[in-house]
Amino acid sequence: MHIGFLTPEYPHTNLSSSGGLGTSIKNLAVRLASSGVRVTIFCVYQNHNEVYQEDLVKIISIKHKKYKFLGWYKERKRIQKFIQKEINNHAIDIIEAPDWTGISAFMKFTIPILIRLNGSDAYFCKLDNRKQKFKNFVFEKLALKSAVKIVSASTFTADITKKIFSLNTNIKTIHNGIDINQFVPNQIEINNGQLLYFGTIIRKKGVLELAEAFNLIKERNARASLLLVGKDVIDIFEKKSTIQLFYDLLKPEVRKSVTHLNEVPYISIKEIISKSNVVVLPSFAEAFPMTWLETLAMEKALVSSNIGWANELMIDNETGFTVNPKNHEEFATKTLKLLDSKKLCETFGKAGRLRVIKKFSAEKTTNQNIEFYKSLINK
Repeated sequence: MHIGFLTPEYPHTNLSSSGGLGTSIKNLAVRLASSGVRVTIFCVYQNHNEVYQEDLVKIISIKHKKYKFLGWYKERKRIQKFIQKEINNHAIDIIEAPDWTGISAFMKFTIPILIRLNGSDAYFCKLDNRKQKFKNFVFEKLALKSAVKIVSASTFTADITKKIFSLNTNIKTIHNGIDINQFVPNQIEINNGQLLYFGTIIRKKGVLELAEAFNLIKERNARASLLLVGKDVIDIFEKKSTIQLFYDLLKPEVRKSVTHLNEVPYISIKEIISKSNVVVLPSFAEAFPMTWLETLAMEKALVSSNIGWANELMIDNETGFTVNPKNHEEFATKTLKLLDSKKLCETFGKAGRLRVIKKFSAEKTTNQNIEFYKSLINK
């Protein structure tokens, strides 16, 4: 079996920066390869053409080409032609693509296209309550309509996506998985009182709500500090730096207790998680976030949002606390409760890792994906 992944991002030192989407694709690709499945990554919109081999996975970087007009169509057809040649030469069985901005729209291959829902632009616009560009909506709907099958990282994401695009199709849920042998508890000294947020610094992930909650936390716990790790982006509404908007919401005396690291090597994130006291991820918009899985797998106490997908991943008051991000008082209170109790942090941490092992281990989810691929190939 040979699976090809079409993606705009993939974690690799020689490729452009990658986020949660790329991480989830890499986790699956590496596990498939280690299980004997051939895997080829087609990473598009890059700065250069090159081929790499890493973790038994073939990675093809495809340089972005610019056009004077109709670039959105011509580039897709150029990529289609390139991938079809690889299909012919290397017997690829399935092409999998994400739903984001309809990357596979207008592409047709001699093999099935599978779309995996990790959150389309339309999906995130819906959760953010903002207007989507019409072009993106058309591309995403076209890509979904032309897919032979759709699989989703969460049932919540599948249900919302079906409503947005008026899809009358069954969508299978296969949750994102994580390598429980790579993300393990690390018995190193923690930074007492340190809260950790890691991920893109963006409104939809509840960062601005976290600023309000941290004001309250700092009032009641003088030793509390907050580390933000992630790339800053321009806010969709204010058209300003999101980290600056975050700082503007902090009380002057509280700002001294906040540190922001714009980017760190992916390999370093495990140590950063290990040293934190409590992880805080109050996101409004996710599909099935890798950051949450990484936190739970490393036995870290987590205070998260309670929206949609959270109910498929978290168990409130067992693997951590789930709170409406807009309820700053409750978010602060639950976070303080963990800062004040080492025992509760340990209890939640152990329960979180156990849940990941039982339901979201890479071994379990990889087997589910392999069986799913086989069912499509057999048809």
